Amino acid sequence: MTASSPSETRTGSDRLNLMVVHAVLIMGSMVMIFPFIWQIMASFKTQTEILLVPPKLLPNAFQLSAYERVFDRIPFWDMFYVSVWSVGVRTIAQVVFCSMAGYAFARLRFPFRNTLFIMLLAIMMVPREIYLLPQTEIMKSMGLLDTIAALTAPGLFSAFGTFLMRQFFMTLPPSLEEAARIDGAGRLRIFFEIMLPLAKPGMVALAIFTALWSWNELLWPIVVNSDPSKLNLAAGISTLAGTRTTDFPMMMAGSLMAQLPMILLFFVLQKRFVEGIATSGLK
Repeated sequence: MTASSPSETRTGSDRLNLMVVHAVLIMGSMVMIFPFIWQIMASFKTQTEILLVPPKLLPNAFQLSAYERVFDRIPFWDMFYVSVWSVGVRTIAQVVFCSMAGYAFARLRFPFRNTLFIMLLAIMMVPREIYLLPQTEIMKSMGLLDTIAALTAPGLFSAFGTFLMRQFFMTLPPSLEEAARIDGAGRLRIFFEIMLPLAKPGMVALAIFTALWSWNELLWPIVVNSDPSKLNLAAGISTLAGTRTTDFPMMMAGSLMAQLPMILLFFVLQKRFVEGIATSGLK
């Protein structure tokens, strides 16, 4: 009988550790996925089935009446259009403006650069609710209340987006710019033709963050818009909750339909999203 070599023992130990890690990750993923599965099943139930104690995961019969009631209660497609328009404009604007600002803070030398960057970061520490009143007054003075522009304007630029893109540009080697400068390229040409294409992963990550935040924004649309057809989906779905009783199957159905576009967007762009976060220095 021969004794096991240290390498064989180490391999077996590594295999056991890997199995334990996978088991923990699978259990954690199931805990995270279960609420979403419950939401899907609840959207096909009746109100009586949802309120059963003890609860049942599967409905007695799959019904689509909750989805029909959503379209009866709110102008779903108008709200969907508002959400898509607002998200699209905000995402494009933030990618453009934050990329420029991030590059400036990462590569350009100008007076008070570090002081301005610290002041920009300080904005991230201030609760969003503090800005509600002055921003609302600005929208009112511009005559933009109850318009899609009122939803979109405050999100055209963000301190977080600038910070994210700055961190990404800091990871790119300065030798690329130096070589382009020796070849006679100007600052704008270096930015648009060399640095910006290399920053695609960071731009995709910023685009996904911006799209998620804009799509799920709730408080600001309710403050500046009272017309249901000018609300986004997140605010529109919140109006389905009753003051005394709530149609939970309808709420689950509406929430599920509102979530699907962002879920699909993440699955399509998840590789570049992870790449952008990993290479930008954020943890």
